[in-house]
Amino acid sequence: MSDCLFCKIIAGEIPAPRVYSDDQVIVIPDINPKAPAHLLVIPRQHLASLDALTPAEDGLIAHIMRLLPKLAQEQGLPNGFRTVINTGRGGGQEIFHLHIHLLGGTPLPGF
Repeated sequence: MSDCLFCKIIAGEIPAPRVYSDDQVIVIPDINPKAPAHLLVIPRQHLASLDALTPAEDGLIAHIMRLLPKLAQEQGLPNGFRTVINTGRGGGQEIFHLHIHLLGGTPLPGF
């Protein structure tokens, strides 16, 4: 998507420090962190939101789910972490490219 911020970051058109990168995802720090550790796990494939997933993305989602605990350990979060996926405008999504927030490093408020 030519106007997608995350697609531009993935393509290298917009610089962003990468915490992790492989053939399926990139991981960058959130520019407006809500916790001492706040990363964004972004699939390289453009998927507008969680609503856009099909069975074809099952492997990608499994890869991300297994990666999250590894990233949390690397961020020094041995006591736990939170993941958040905002879906749609009503769910607080601001950038319409699926991404998962990984947060931790301080007690996080309950729901």
